[in-house]
Amino acid sequence: MRLGTPFPRRCCCLLVAWLGSWGLALPMTARGAEVPGVTIREDIVYGHKDGLAMTYDVFSPRDGGNGRGLVFMVSGGWVSIWAPPEQAVMLFRPFLDAGYTVIPVRHGSSPKYLIPEIVSDVRTAFRHISENAAEYSVDASKLGVFGFSAGGHLSLMLGTTTNDRAGASSPSRLPRVAAVAAVFPPTDLAPYVDPQNPLREQFPALKFDPAKADEFSPLRHVTADDAPTLLVHGDRDELVPLWHSEKIRDAFAAENVPHQLIVIEGAGHGFNAEGMRRMFENMVSWFNEHLQ
Repeated sequence: MRLGTPFPRRCCCLLVAWLGSWGLALPMTARGAEVPGVTIREDIVYGHKDGLAMTYDVFSPRDGGNGRGLVFMVSGGWVSIWAPPEQAVMLFRPFLDAGYTVIPVRHGSSPKYLIPEIVSDVRTAFRHISENAAEYSVDASKLGVFGFSAGGHLSLMLGTTTNDRAGASSPSRLPRVAAVAAVFPPTDLAPYVDPQNPLREQFPALKFDPAKADEFSPLRHVTADDAPTLLVHGDRDELVPLWHSEKIRDAFAAENVPHQLIVIEGAGHGFNAEGMRRMFENMVSWFNEHLQ
């Protein structure tokens, strides 16, 4: 995919891209319409910022599911958008059908907020979800996280920096992430925050102090107690080259962290129908293995 592609289509991890630019257009449904087999709890507030509420939704299998939760980072280019839950549910069908409760988190969005603030938001959301997991019939010790592109970056930030934060008895310690799946994630932000890189203008969330690049690069935080992590990446990705996943794969291997890299041959920053089938199958299998 060329860097000149219009912003919303290039950030195909956004729900609008999943549901629209990949040809997955869905019929409009009335707000509050029921979805067969799914219970939807909308707009649960996990915090406030600048006088505004930050929210997530909870999508639960109506039959009770397997008691496991998957936290989805709603983020593309570190832009977090709202979509009608009755439409967004289509993205989560493979997980819901496998018995998982899916919890899409919306963070403070670029361009107003930068990556350091966004990472803080998703940490706050993950803590809130963990503390209220029983209300959603989910085991707080069996929470997975997943996302695409910027959402993959945020998923990896949780997976590499929460499990080893302070001591187990420390009030600052965040809940444990049990497993991660990250699709074409940026893992080293240093090339992107370089003031000479034009992507800083196209993705304003990158306009933070370049000296802090390592602090917000998952690659620099890999330790032995990180969450088991699945990586899915196209070998022709120009926006986030494959080396991002290859380097963090090697870092996980060096620390004996369970991991797997699935390479989608011929794919750029976005997959065709066969690539998406492989992606979803591997993600469900990964969570089935590591959230037991």
